[in-house]
Amino acid sequence: MPAPQQTIRRSLLVLSAALSSLALTAPLALAAPSPTPTPSSSAGSSASPSTSPTATPPASMSSVGGARLAQAGTQVNLAAGVPVVPKDLTARSWIVSDAETGDVLAAHNAHWRLPPASTLKMLFADTVLPKFPKTTEHKVVASDLAGMGAGSSVVPIKEGESYTVRDLWLGVFLRSGNDAVHVLSHMNGGVDKTVADMNAHAQDLQALDTHVVTPDGYDEPGQVSSAYDLTLFARSGLQKKDFREYCSTVSVKFPGETTKVKGKSVRGTFEIRNTNRLLSGDSDVSVYPGIAGVKNGNTTNAGATFTGVAERGGKVLLVTVMNPEKDEHNEVYKEAAKILDWGFQAAGKVQPVGELVAPRNAAQASAQPGATASGEAGGDTAGTKPAASSTPVAAEEDGSGGVGIALAIVGGLLVLLAGGVFLVNRRWPLPDLVRRRPRP
Repeated sequence: MPAPQQTIRRSLLVLSAALSSLALTAPLALAAPSPTPTPSSSAGSSASPSTSPTATPPASMSSVGGARLAQAGTQVNLAAGVPVVPKDLTARSWIVSDAETGDVLAAHNAHWRLPPASTLKMLFADTVLPKFPKTTEHKVVASDLAGMGAGSSVVPIKEGESYTVRDLWLGVFLRSGNDAVHVLSHMNGGVDKTVADMNAHAQDLQALDTHVVTPDGYDEPGQVSSAYDLTLFARSGLQKKDFREYCSTVSVKFPGETTKVKGKSVRGTFEIRNTNRLLSGDSDVSVYPGIAGVKNGNTTNAGATFTGVAERGGKVLLVTVMNPEKDEHNEVYKEAAKILDWGFQAAGKVQPVGELVAPRNAAQASAQPGATASGEAGGDTAGTKPAASSTPVAAEEDGSGGVGIALAIVGGLLVLLAGGVFLVNRRWPLPDLVRRRPRP
């Protein structure tokens, strides 16, 4: 697309978001109807998807990211040379976007507020992960594990044992352990404080469809998000090196219980494996080429949910799929793979239907004279990297089940500044993304 036309298109998208800002900053309960919960199972459990109270998206949805994204149904700009979107998709909501530029290539009910299940753990990680060094050790006490929902998915974490913060995050990402979430939440000052922190961070990211009730994604009344917001959480989290490491790890040895062997204390280990089937594979799902995370979930009320990131041919795409109606094993991964395949075929050919907005603090930083690019979304400016290179750098063994290829990427983001709509060529890199893991 010629640069002037692209600038005009982006200006219109940003203006659309600006005009809707008053409605979007109203109390959350008024922003859009929330589904009425049904009896729940654990976030990250193997429960089969169930029918939610309504299978019809609301007539009015958020227009953050562009007016097209507020419309119900599939939004895509088909034209000569653009492949047709797969016809057999059954998810209630999905979105595929360019992780670097933020362009939304296509979407289906992108702002429908639905229960997120354990994909909400991406927001938990993006909020809490920067607060503790990965080497910090914590001895688990009974109160750390209190308050988990019945049937919660667990690593398991054992009371009386010590774990590093890195151990706990691997438990969150690989096993979707609600026990690991609760331990980290108590380290953060408690579940209530962590929920408040997550809601505040969601607002900072302009994820206005999201309301957090539990930090682990367990079904609770009023807990909702959207495919659009989950994509924002993934995109923000992927700015963080540790987040990328954890979400792309296929398997790891996890600390077990301490036992006495010939009078000596010995700490055992056991293997935990990532339940993201596009990353680890399964009997009916192959490892997706170029996959690098991010997070899956499944509860009674939410059904199956999934957000993934993958690279192919120099393009990095994000996909989010929520609650496929088709009741087949691993259906959420099968539909996500089909959407990613379409996205890679359509990238560079299809005109976007919207964009992933920048965090509010990024917009505020850009509004300041002499503002520089942020190396991390969510306010962490540490680790800012120059935008000079977009070629692979040396591969190195990361010790977590594979070899990562680092690649520095520069993406232009748009921000809305006070006093009018301005376009800023903002550098918001996605550094050192682990592109590919060896097949298990």
